[in-house]
Amino acid sequence: MRIGGDVSVPHVNGHIHTPYSFSSFDNITQIFDLAKDEEVDVLGINDFFVSDGYNEFYNYAVKNGVFPLFNVEFIGLIPELQRRNVTINDPNNPGRIYFSGKGLNYPYRVSEENKKFLDDLIAESQKQVAKMIEKVNYLLQSIYPEMSLTYEDVKAKYAKELVRERHIAKAIRILVEENYPQKSGKMMFYTELFDVEPKSNPDDIPAIENEIRGKLLKAGGTAFVPESPASFPPVGRISEYILDAGGIPCYPVLLDDRKGNLITGFESDWEFMDEQLKAMNVHMIELIPSRNSVHKLREFIKYFTKKGYVISLGSEHNTPGVFPIEVKVDGEDTLPEDLKKVSYDGACVIAAHQYLKANGEEGFVATNGDRTERSVTDLITLGNAVIKEMIA
Repeated sequence: MRIGGDVSVPHVNGHIHTPYSFSSFDNITQIFDLAKDEEVDVLGINDFFVSDGYNEFYNYAVKNGVFPLFNVEFIGLIPELQRRNVTINDPNNPGRIYFSGKGLNYPYRVSEENKKFLDDLIAESQKQVAKMIEKVNYLLQSIYPEMSLTYEDVKAKYAKELVRERHIAKAIRILVEENYPQKSGKMMFYTELFDVEPKSNPDDIPAIENEIRGKLLKAGGTAFVPESPASFPPVGRISEYILDAGGIPCYPVLLDDRKGNLITGFESDWEFMDEQLKAMNVHMIELIPSRNSVHKLREFIKYFTKKGYVISLGSEHNTPGVFPIEVKVDGEDTLPEDLKKVSYDGACVIAAHQYLKANGEEGFVATNGDRTERSVTDLITLGNAVIKEMIA
């Protein structure tokens, strides 16, 4: 635990993806090695759809004296905002919403009905991914007939239970490297694959994987397959799942572009955003400060704290390339002390919620999603005690 001045505030990263969905990390060991090196004391696993990594994450947390937060992430849809062409926290897809659950049950448990809901959701997403891999395979073999890519290959080599677009991009990049060791050969292949010369250096792994994803796998790409409407449940249904799993429904904020420019229509009007979140019975918000300006972060946090929201901070780490696990702001700048305190207070509320639910009590929110009568101050005090006991 670090000490800055006369105030001791443990470092927190409340939102990281692991290889059980897609991650910057090759394995969970790497996550905790970095956490130890950077003195990060609280980590929140936040994979898309799945809780498969919870046990491994918990075991490494105990071994390393790190407090674990158990979270999950979904992608849903608000049809009314889609009809009105309002972007929420996906700047390219009106109506589409990323939505998290914080502080889920550990050990993980949900009803049979919600287990089926999740299984069906995952099955739909994997159908789309499998079709995209078929299209990618056709494109690859049209250039180099000996190249081959299958869903089974991608899952076995690069994924755990869930194959995502980023796994496909990684698999393509590695196939190209295996067959074209020289930079000139890679450039030639990508030019033919994209039908235009790549903008990225093919030896820059994060950049070329992002370009593969953008040129082939996103909407308008040559291997893109539209998602089934069943892949995007309404927010209310996602919240039902999160609450049944013991968690706190939470809205992930995109916010600004580091220059203070707000990116989406939904988040450009904070009064409207507050009304919409309250209508969804959402009482927690999370931010990824590395993509935001300090000024806008402080302005946003001040506004929404006054509106009664608890705020969590994280890094995501669901892109190619490994970078520090300590939460940064505005790209690579150290998080200021006031924002570290916001992050730690949010983690304490989640930790207290986990603790209370594990002991058969209601936490920050009740099973119907309403705020309980417990004060945020009391939850922070309890969460602080629970965290300190583990990381001491």
